[in-house]
Amino acid sequence: MIELFSLHDPWLMVSLVVALAFVLAFEFINGFHDTANAVATVIYTRAMTPYVAVISSGIFNFLGVLLGGVGVAYAIVHLLPVELLIDVDTGRGLAMVFSMLAAAIAWNLGTWYVGIPASSSHTLIGSILGVGLANAFITGISVADGVNWQKAIDIAISLVASPLAGFLVAGLILIVLRWYKPRSSMHVTPEARKDGMGKKHPPFWNRLVLVLSAMGVSFVHGSNDGQKGIGLIMLVLIGIVPAQFALNLNSSSYDIARTRDSAQILGEFYQRNAATLSGYLALGKRNGSDLPALYRCEPEQTEITLAALERTLAGVKNYADLAPQARIDVRRYILCLDDTARKVGKLGFLPAAEKRELAHLRKDLSTSTQYAPFWVVIAVALALGIGTMVGWKRVVLTVGEKIGKQGMTYAQGMSAQVTAAMAIGLANVFSLPVSTTHVLSSGVAGTMVANRSGLQGETITHILLAWVLTLPITILLSAAFYWLAHHFFIA
Repeated sequence: MIELFSLHDPWLMVSLVVALAFVLAFEFINGFHDTANAVATVIYTRAMTPYVAVISSGIFNFLGVLLGGVGVAYAIVHLLPVELLIDVDTGRGLAMVFSMLAAAIAWNLGTWYVGIPASSSHTLIGSILGVGLANAFITGISVADGVNWQKAIDIAISLVASPLAGFLVAGLILIVLRWYKPRSSMHVTPEARKDGMGKKHPPFWNRLVLVLSAMGVSFVHGSNDGQKGIGLIMLVLIGIVPAQFALNLNSSSYDIARTRDSAQILGEFYQRNAATLSGYLALGKRNGSDLPALYRCEPEQTEITLAALERTLAGVKNYADLAPQARIDVRRYILCLDDTARKVGKLGFLPAAEKRELAHLRKDLSTSTQYAPFWVVIAVALALGIGTMVGWKRVVLTVGEKIGKQGMTYAQGMSAQVTAAMAIGLANVFSLPVSTTHVLSSGVAGTMVANRSGLQGETITHILLAWVLTLPITILLSAAFYWLAHHFFIA
């Protein structure tokens, strides 16, 4: 973090501080917006007191961010087209980040205020798509190139499939519990247990499962959603001070050799498959190894990009020894080579074994660019953890009492929370962003249907409307903000 204080341009420093504050504000709002869902069932069922639950959830969110890695972070970042990621112009970077965050924060606060469990993941993704589309319109590139649509489709599938899975799995778990112990007191609501038996808390084993699953949801939420904040901060740092953050300056000589060797092996891979890839990559058709004046991330420029990367990294043992512009160039080469390798890996005629090798090469190639400084992880973890301890009451009431026509039973709370923890944890394994809000809310709805309690039409309508409207509204908002910023401050 000390490198930030070496900036000599006051305007640059102010811009950086404000941009980082925006990202941390988004994570703070995410904390009290989304984590209300993580503790909703455990508070409503009185398995934990509200303040103990919220503080514990904040701690587990903090740990989730700390231990979660950066896979989801860069899945979010790479929604943007590679051309926008390699353009590290300071003004454009600021416009991009502020537009995304202003749209995301506005929608998150609005839905939280009316108590609707809307998704911060949908909000952020819509904001990123809006910036990408607006940039395509402004720069005149095609809409097909304005967004990384393959990554967008992968994320959309996970965002749609996860709540459907939550609905079905939670309902199935409840059916199994009712079959296994139909007369158990876990099938009563907290009010019924207090009125009928005079007991305030759930049965011991039910309470234990509720507490553990709530903390599990908090942990995986921190891991999944916290990484989104990490990705945003890295966009800010690379966009505003690329010389310091384009590459991981703490990379060891082994890491640098790993990147250099993977580029060499990648070239050998393409030559080995030249019979099928020659036309796509224009292999052997480039004269010389100089990059063109107008450099773009195109498959036809793969060979000269490989040569440029190997030439720049020749003999390098420490990225700090490279000139600032050379670090920016190395990042550009790596991102472009990775993007082309991703496209090649999608080609149907490539054998499965070759695709697996290509995936390993991509991982080795990107080791210096897909990282996050420890202070970034700590800052996001603190913002998310502290935000968790604020503003939870509105959403807890919605989840506990307004989804079904009857109050939530202990068994329903357990079923929904266990399902949410498993679904989000699985998404983390595959580096896919999912919505804690939608997985848990759909899980509660699934248990209400399985319990034949019925659903409250008004609340379900509001949740579905938020689910449907979040993407288009945030796309339009962020696109409008980006256009205004570009028109008044960049153009």
